[in-house]
Amino acid sequence: MDDLNAFLEPGMLVRHPGQADWGLGQVQSNIGGKITVNFREAGKVVLDGQRVALLPVFDDAPDGT
Repeated sequence: MDDLNAFLEPGMLVRHPGQADWGLGQVQSNIGGKITVNFREAGKVVLDGQRVALLPVFDDAPDGT
């Protein structure tokens, strides 16, 4: 399986499709298919980009509305 998140760059906002309770996350790094994301409710998480396709968020207001 290919890296489903190769386009993600530091600073981008994402959501985990299987962990809605983690809230919005900000990509910290994307190196060799390992993506580090700081989620509002789960903290810093390192994910394997070949196992999960993170959902980019382009229009989320900072206050969550």
